[in-house]
Amino acid sequence: MKTDLQIAQECTMEPIEKIAQKAGISKEYIECYGKYKAKISSSYYDTIKDRKDGKLVLVTAVNPTPAGEGKTTVTIGLTQALQKLGKNAIAALREPSLGPCMGIKGGAAGGGYAQVVPMEDINLHFTGDLHAITTANNLLSAMIDNHIQQGNACNIDTRRIVWKRALDMNDRALRQIVVGLGGKAHGVPREDGFQITVASEIMAIFCLAKDLQDLKEMLGKIIVGYTYDDKAVTAHDIGADGAMAALLKDAIEPNLVQTLENTPALIHGGPFANIAHGCNSVRATKTALKLADYVITEAGFGADLGAEKFFDIKCRKTGLKPDAVVLVATVRALKYNGGITKENLNAENLEALKKGFVNLEKHIENIQKFGVPVVVTLNHFVSDTQAEVDYVKQRCEAMGADFEVSHVWAEGGAGGEALAKKVLQTLQTKESHFHVLYEDDRTIEEKINKVCHEIYGAGTVNFTAAAKKTLEQIKKLGFEHFPVCMAKTQYSLSDDPNLLGRPEGFTVTVKEIRISAGAGFIVALLGDIMTMPGLPKKPAALNIDIDEKGNIVGLF
Repeated sequence: MKTDLQIAQECTMEPIEKIAQKAGISKEYIECYGKYKAKISSSYYDTIKDRKDGKLVLVTAVNPTPAGEGKTTVTIGLTQALQKLGKNAIAALREPSLGPCMGIKGGAAGGGYAQVVPMEDINLHFTGDLHAITTANNLLSAMIDNHIQQGNACNIDTRRIVWKRALDMNDRALRQIVVGLGGKAHGVPREDGFQITVASEIMAIFCLAKDLQDLKEMLGKIIVGYTYDDKAVTAHDIGADGAMAALLKDAIEPNLVQTLENTPALIHGGPFANIAHGCNSVRATKTALKLADYVITEAGFGADLGAEKFFDIKCRKTGLKPDAVVLVATVRALKYNGGITKENLNAENLEALKKGFVNLEKHIENIQKFGVPVVVTLNHFVSDTQAEVDYVKQRCEAMGADFEVSHVWAEGGAGGEALAKKVLQTLQTKESHFHVLYEDDRTIEEKINKVCHEIYGAGTVNFTAAAKKTLEQIKKLGFEHFPVCMAKTQYSLSDDPNLLGRPEGFTVTVKEIRISAGAGFIVALLGDIMTMPGLPKKPAALNIDIDEKGNIVGLF
C-alpha cells in the first residue's frame, strides 16, 4: 500500500497560475512561491467583495481516537467530489503545524487520494506564515524585556508579565524557563515560558483579522502584563504593534494550492483547536465564499472543540453563517469508544458499536443545538461490515441527521460523489437556522458553565483560586462581553482523556483563565491541558529523512 507521501509525489501538479485561473483569479493578483503555491494579493478581495456568498459547509468530527477519523481527508475529498459533479467548490483549510508533524499526529494535508499538494511544502515551511507569526510573537517578547531593561517607563511588574515566547515545535523543556540571567547587561531576570506558535494569541488574531489595519489594531490590544498598581500594559503601550504588523504584511495574504485532482484550495492560518480556536483565517474563508458556490472548511479535533469555537467565536465575530455541517466518524472510532482496543477494531462487533455510538450521538445533538443541518459521514475502512454501517445509518437518521458513507481516501473525488450529492440535497431541503450557544451579555463564568454543561455534559464546574482571581480581573477590565475559548483534551468530551464514549455528570476543573484582549476572547484552560506539547516516546521525526536525490521520505 502506498503512503500518503508517495501518492502525493506521484501526482501531476498543474502550475499555480492555472489553478488561479480555475478559481477565477487574475494572474496580476497572485504572487507565486515557486511553481505550485501562491499568495492571493490583499487588494484582490476588494474586487470581488460585492459578489454573493456561496454556501458554507463546516466539516467536523467525533473525538479523535488512535483509530483515525480523517476529517481533513473528507474535507478535501468532498471538495473534489463536488467539482466532479460540475459544482464550483473550494476547500478552505488550516495550515499544518510543525509540532504535530514532527510529533505524534503526522502531517495534516489530507490522506490517500484526497490530499492537497505540494504535500511536503504544506506540512513543512509552506509560505513561511507560521515563521512570520513566531517572529512577531518573539519580537513582542524582546521588546517587553528591552522596555524593562531601558528604564521600564510603563512600570511593568516583572512578576506579572503574562506574554510568553513561541516556537512552532513540541518542546516540553521550554514550558517554564528563566530569562535575563548573566548580569545587568543581559536583562532583568524573570520567569518566562514558551507556547507552541499555533496556540499564540497572534495566531488567533491573524485568523480573525479582517485586513491589515484591523490586524494592527488587534495586535495593539494584546495585554502583555500588569503594572505595580494593577493596570494592564498592552503591546501598543510599548510600541510593538506597528513592527509586528509589518512582519505579518505578506503572511496575512491567503495561500492558494491545489488538490490531487487539480482543484483550488485555500490554506491559511492554523490555530490548534484543543488550545486555540481551531479555524482557518477569516480572510481565506471570506475570499473562498466570493470565489465559489460551495466552500468546504474544517474545524479542528472533535465538534466539542473546533465546531463549538467555529460557531461561538469565528461566526459570532465575523457574521459567517454555516449552511450545513458534515460530521465525520468511523466505525473503528465508535468501537474504540465502546471499549475495544486498537488491535481488535477490524472484527465486526455490533455490541461495541452500539456502546460507542453515544459519542457520535452527543456530537449530533450538540450541532443541532446551533440550528445547523447535519450530515454524518462514515469515513470507510475495508474492515467495516454492512451490518455496522447500516446500524450507524439507522441511528443517525433516527436523530434527524442525514447520512452517507465516504470512500474518498481510497478513491478521491469519485469516492465522495455520494456524500457530495447528500450534502447538496441537505442544502436544498433543509434550512440553517444558525445561532450561537450563549449571549454576549452573560458573565464569563456563565459562558464557561454553559459550554461545560451543554456541550460536554459536565455535572459540576470548579474554578481554582487563580481562575477566580482572573474572573475578577476580567470584570475590572470590562471584558465580560468576550466569548470563551475552551482549552481541554481533544480525546474526551470531558477534561479527562480517559473518559471515552459519552461521560455524564463529571466534574470539570478550570485551572487557569487567560485574557486574549487582542483576539477578543477569554481562554479557559481545563484539566491538565498544556499550551506547549511535548514529543512522544517515538516521535514522527524519527521516520522523516531526505534521500540522495533531495526527496523527502517518511513524512506521512
